[in-house]
Amino acid sequence: MDGSIIQTIAVYALPVLFAITLHEAAHGYVARMYGDNTALWAGRITLNPLKHIDPMGTVALPILILITSSLMGAGPMLFGWAKPVPVNFGKLKNPKRDIRYVAFAGPGANFVMALLWALLLKGLVVLNMPEPFFVEMARAGIMVNLVLAALNLLPILPLDGGRILFSFLPSSAAYSFSRTEPYGMIILIALLMLNVLPVFIQPVVHAGVGVLSFLLNL
Repeated sequence: MDGSIIQTIAVYALPVLFAITLHEAAHGYVARMYGDNTALWAGRITLNPLKHIDPMGTVALPILILITSSLMGAGPMLFGWAKPVPVNFGKLKNPKRDIRYVAFAGPGANFVMALLWALLLKGLVVLNMPEPFFVEMARAGIMVNLVLAALNLLPILPLDGGRILFSFLPSSAAYSFSRTEPYGMIILIALLMLNVLPVFIQPVVHAGVGVLSFLLNL
């Protein structure tokens, strides 16, 4: 395997691992706050990545896409998922309302992690310790989390954006919308294959980078 690809995998490994797994842990934590202990009983409210890793979605597929995109000269690209945290929406105190908070917890956690990676990058610059590997890892952490947050905010079930939209729709419209969930991943994969996803994701990522740059003067 080409040395540059190995280096790219090393740079992205921790950012991807924590971005995906902490995203899921956040769902379980907020669900517990609003009355559902399902994730707690399943041992999923934890920062231990091993509890959230899906061998295909968290490891194999992201590495395959990363290698393929690098070999094609398109720059590093990522797509993946962790094991979904179990949430029983019926146990939430107010299911129709609280589902939006549980759903937003994942992208919210990614925005927080993007901020933490940005703080690390800022610290390396301020302390005059611009070690290239850690600088690149911090930049990867920012982008991975912003991309994952933007992707999950798409208004497609079962993504978080779809859950949030569902919570705001009138009951009859919400029921009709919920019937699209079995086709959500097919729609998402089709958008990915047609290279349409960047049209929706890039504006959110650019906005996130702008906010971080403003807050930290990067």
